[in-house]
Amino acid sequence: MLIFNPTDPVTAEVQDAVVAIGNFDGLHRGHQELITIAEAEARRLGKKFGLLTFEPHPRSFFKPQEPVFRLTPPALKQRLVRALGVDFLAWLSFDEKLSSMSPEEFVLEHLVKRLQVAHVVTGYDFHFGKGRKGSPQTLKDMGAEHRFGVTIVEQVADDGDGHAPFASTGIRDELRNGHVEAAARELGYDWTVMGEVVHGDKRGRAIGFPTANIILEPGAEPYRGIYAVEVRDAAAAPGTPAWMGAGYFGDRPTFNTERTFLEVYLLDQDLDLYGRRLIVSFVALIRGDKTFKSVGELVDQMRGDCEKARAILAERAKEDAPFLLAEKQRKGLV
Repeated sequence: MLIFNPTDPVTAEVQDAVVAIGNFDGLHRGHQELITIAEAEARRLGKKFGLLTFEPHPRSFFKPQEPVFRLTPPALKQRLVRALGVDFLAWLSFDEKLSSMSPEEFVLEHLVKRLQVAHVVTGYDFHFGKGRKGSPQTLKDMGAEHRFGVTIVEQVADDGDGHAPFASTGIRDELRNGHVEAAARELGYDWTVMGEVVHGDKRGRAIGFPTANIILEPGAEPYRGIYAVEVRDAAAAPGTPAWMGAGYFGDRPTFNTERTFLEVYLLDQDLDLYGRRLIVSFVALIRGDKTFKSVGELVDQMRGDCEKARAILAERAKEDAPFLLAEKQRKGLV
């Protein structure tokens, strides 16, 4: 997959392509449907297809003091896009210049001149340009004027009546409430984080549970508790089996640390993980965070948590992955 950063010149091989546009935070099943439609149009036209997306998240630009709970920060988003078979990914800096552009200026500068698009695919709720005045209809009108096609994808939901459309906002709410399995159904894969293992205070090692400490992106706020997780080395070869683990997100109330952690304990493994970049997928919530009267009581609980995690993950290994990205995740491609 080719990647173009905001200041990179776009090469001729990806001009005149089909381009899907959006924030794509989470790359959930609605986004995946949009990408599938873009790919089908590209194959019909005999062209490449790619994604045009923005960094930072627009809300981070307009309200920098309020960190956004990003489902897929840039590095993870890039990995997921690659797994979906997209030909190229182009980033745009969401900055003062971009936010001040009129919808017409945005289309002319980025779609007509830079990418020279053959066709654009976007969602029914995509708005762009200064004051969000640009709409899907704006794209259609300008496409007719500048001779590029436009496909607007209506809201995507599970089959059947009464299902809400897939939405990043709803998935964030599910994760805040510990509903990781519901979030996975909407994402089409287990919610996943990626980060480098850093040195902690070694408190886990002292009580017999050495953990890998990972710093999450600012704004990340899943439910505080213990999870069954699958762990991969981001540098591992595709197809490398995942490690089973128990993950903890919280602030260690038993020790009064007043800091938020993501800690991962690998089951049946004794590895030096410092400095490695890990991919951690949240499979199921085991329990919420709580304070224990003693360290001994905490250790007893942790032993039980690990056994529950092992049972959940062993059962999970027997199941078929129901969605495209879930299948790729099982194969170690994500």
